[in-house]
Amino acid sequence: MNAIDINPISEVNFLASLRKFMLDIKFIRENPEKVKKACVDKNISVDVDTFLELDKKARGFQVEIENLRAERNKLTKNDIAATLKAGEPRPDGREKGRELKEKLKTLEESFAGADKERTDLHKKIPNIPVEDVPVGKTEDENQIIKTVGKKPVFDFSVKNHWQLGQELDLIDKERAAKIAGSRFAYIKGSLVQLQWAMMQFAVSVLTDEKTLAKIAKSAKLNVSTKPFVPVLPPLMIKTEPYDAMDRLEPREERYKIEGEDLWLQGSAEHVLGTMHMNETMNEQVFPIRYVGYATSFRKEAGTYGKDMEGIIRMHQFDKLEMESLTVAEESLKEHYFMVAIQEYLMQQLGLPYEVVLKCTADIGKPNARGVDINVWLPGQDKYRETHTADYMTDYQARRLQTRVRRNSGETQLVHTNDATAFSQRPLIAILENGQQKDGSVKIPKVLHKYTGFKVIKARKK
Repeated sequence: MNAIDINPISEVNFLASLRKFMLDIKFIRENPEKVKKACVDKNISVDVDTFLELDKKARGFQVEIENLRAERNKLTKNDIAATLKAGEPRPDGREKGRELKEKLKTLEESFAGADKERTDLHKKIPNIPVEDVPVGKTEDENQIIKTVGKKPVFDFSVKNHWQLGQELDLIDKERAAKIAGSRFAYIKGSLVQLQWAMMQFAVSVLTDEKTLAKIAKSAKLNVSTKPFVPVLPPLMIKTEPYDAMDRLEPREERYKIEGEDLWLQGSAEHVLGTMHMNETMNEQVFPIRYVGYATSFRKEAGTYGKDMEGIIRMHQFDKLEMESLTVAEESLKEHYFMVAIQEYLMQQLGLPYEVVLKCTADIGKPNARGVDINVWLPGQDKYRETHTADYMTDYQARRLQTRVRRNSGETQLVHTNDATAFSQRPLIAILENGQQKDGSVKIPKVLHKYTGFKVIKARKK
């Protein structure tokens, strides 16, 4: 396998332009054209000019409200003084007070309406892509950074993972459909042991500082080697933190609990990144790194007819996810580090893969940068995604109000990153790349100590 080399963009250039990633209202006011370009590049329809008009209107109401409150306070002080002097309030003061109260109520209602419209539009404005993100309208314009590993050569007819899963009695979708409907499966036998082995292996890497140091050195990254903390998070999340995380939309992809203010989370980072909502933490505790395991749920709306065979697109899937919170100047390096960890995990499994820099239309609304790792599937004769790494700058933290108190005393928003450690998809790659002529499947050497076996044996006919 090749050494890990992620070719990051210039750290100096990043720090020099850090301000542009602070997508607060002030940034939008001062850089409307950059914001409009980000919307166009990400295929997101937002009327930035209307937002700015609403912002101006809301701020105007705020000024009037503050002026009225000041006038009312002054009047109150005068009335108190008059009462102390004459023994009773002046009639003109009472009348003026009622007038100001009614006017203030009307202005506050007007402000609330304008502020809601402004907020609704503000939430639709995407993060600004990092300078090296390719501009593209579809995922077809993503850029392959590099390809690692040799594709296996077979001297027999290659099978795909669902054929192998059925023949080895590892995947049963027919009975699952009877119980839960389509896009569910019973995962059985050695495949379950293999999944647990993958997760144990990944956790052993992410919690070992020496291994993390080795990965950082190989990637030529000067980053903290602080281990990840394993977490079993809640599988449900309230509307407020889900929306603040900016992962609730599109809602048609999510499962809502009827009669409750709860949703089934769609990935472990949804309930990891929200852990420190409304918290301010001292700089010494950063980076904060978690690795969380969760059974996740997605409706896969709009994908009916696609990947109906096998276990690539499921309504329910298991996933081990990395989440980190850092100070601003360390966040881009943290993103590169997570990609390096993903590559290390895939290299240890011995699976051929490609690293893809996602284009503007494919990275997602809160992302400033996104990288996918796609594994080679000989049964499908193509590369398919197994890992994603998302770099959000402070976009999520602003809505979550997650902050760091710097050693200087200054308080800033944290920056967030998330990245896949392992989902169930590498199981597919192990089945297809490890298949043997006799119908058995070889499993990666690094997993032997966790499974207790080296081969998934073919069933006797």
